Amino acid sequence: MATPEEAKLHQFLQWLELNRAELRGCRIKYSESSKGFGIFSSNHASDGILLVVPLDLAITPMSVLQDPLLGPECRAMFEEGEVDDRLLITLFLTVEHLRENSSWKPYFDMLPTTFGNPLWFSEDELLELKGTTLYRAAQLQKKTLQSLFDEKVKRLATKLLTLDGYPERDVKFEDFLWANSIFWSRALNIPFPRCYIFPMDSEGQDSDISSKIINSATQTNGCGSLSNGESAKVPEYDALQDKVASAASISQGEIVWVEGLVPGIDFCNHDFKAAATWEVDGTGATTGVPFSMYLLSAGENPSLIEKEISISYGNKGNEELLYLYGFVMNDNPDDYLMVHYPVEAIQNVDFSDSKTQLLEAQKAELRCLLPRSLLNRGFFPPSNSSVEDKDKSVSSQVCNYSWSGQRKTPSYLHKLVFPADFLNALRTLAMKENELYRVSTLLEELVGSGGERQPTDTEVQAAIWEACGDSGALQLLVDLLNMKMLDLEEGSGTEENDTKLLEKACTAETPEDCKETSDIAQNHLLSRNKQSSIIYRRGQKQLTRLFVKEAEHALQLALTEEL
Repeated sequence: MATPEEAKLHQFLQWLELNRAELRGCRIKYSESSKGFGIFSSNHASDGILLVVPLDLAITPMSVLQDPLLGPECRAMFEEGEVDDRLLITLFLTVEHLRENSSWKPYFDMLPTTFGNPLWFSEDELLELKGTTLYRAAQLQKKTLQSLFDEKVKRLATKLLTLDGYPERDVKFEDFLWANSIFWSRALNIPFPRCYIFPMDSEGQDSDISSKIINSATQTNGCGSLSNGESAKVPEYDALQDKVASAASISQGEIVWVEGLVPGIDFCNHDFKAAATWEVDGTGATTGVPFSMYLLSAGENPSLIEKEISISYGNKGNEELLYLYGFVMNDNPDDYLMVHYPVEAIQNVDFSDSKTQLLEAQKAELRCLLPRSLLNRGFFPPSNSSVEDKDKSVSSQVCNYSWSGQRKTPSYLHKLVFPADFLNALRTLAMKENELYRVSTLLEELVGSGGERQPTDTEVQAAIWEACGDSGALQLLVDLLNMKMLDLEEGSGTEENDTKLLEKACTAETPEDCKETSDIAQNHLLSRNKQSSIIYRRGQKQLTRLFVKEAEHALQLALTEEL
């Protein structure tokens, strides 16, 4: 008797075969509860090609508009501006998932029904994120999606379901939430050959509405073998800027980047050491299947039989992994810390109007990302950092320093890990009255009392540095980081407390998963969502502690050299 998972998988494999997908050196099977289905090697493919999926099977804005049933109505919605390209796909997923006779049912049955991202957290689980950047972001995102559903999606989805003869079908917010999570966790940024996206009419012109959808897409030369070897998933913070590992140029014209889902390829799970990459074959020269996406084994060594084939979602910290995909990585080397100065607090600083003008003049940044990798070249590099990392200097920090020669370039500059743009903003905010007057005098000397010209942003930065030095900015940075640590520790305790929780915890999807454990373990039962939250917030506390140490040491050096 086949299990429910086996029955769904059998139907899906038949569906893939019917749609001309080819599993050449891999098989799809259930991985584990936290991952769902995954792709595993089945035999050695001599050419390294593991899976081939025709682009006709991809769910993209264009394929939605070409759908026999929903396409005409979706086209009208798009032309009227009711939906954009992303909402078009999400709306399609919402409706097709509810349609009992959907041709996509074998694929949808394979997809997860719940997710580990914060949109699906219970109130109790969400509290584990309190004090982190993700806590507020998750609340705002869910509120925004709820408003979008209430004001637009429910009406549009009901309208589309009526076309299928189900006007009474109730569309719930959870249906839309499911579709939204499917899109963001599984969508790829696909390099389609332009000749595939834009069919030509009899006069050789791009045919129709497709051009409107692509107005924000990235175009480049090439229509052949295109790949995304580093990041196979759409990043939330920079959605249409995925890095392209290579792009081979052939004579067929341009390629166009389009977001979409590719059934089969999207079952690859993430790993830092990816076992495969995906590529697009525009001509069929590589796979024998024109206009297809294929999974290519990475490295020269053949994959081991039954070994899971992973891809890399890119260099993403746990904050982004949890927000988009619903999982985190222990000891994530790509973790980062977000530090910002609250815009609303500027009005409360002394001489706020003058400082605001200076901030605008130098196009100042009031927030910065601090990747863990910055620590490798700081004052206290981790023991596992490479010599190359430690020796890297910060060329971006060396800008136009003192033109008068009265203030020397700091001796510690090559060890300062904090971005110059952010320190420029903090120098401005930390200025005292005499320093503000000094900046005004320096700039007047430079541009003339009559203001014959406006100073450049670099000149403003140099004047502020000469008048202020680094100590005020570094003290403000230490204060910001300490405030961040207070927020992180409020309610959850220290980094050590989080470590103890994880060491004692029994992790489970449901309490039933831990029934056979001891009473002690039962008392420390954690849901997977809670465990992910604790790992993420512990990493944030660790990074905050390490960057505080860097900032405090830089501050002491600055104070010493400014005496």
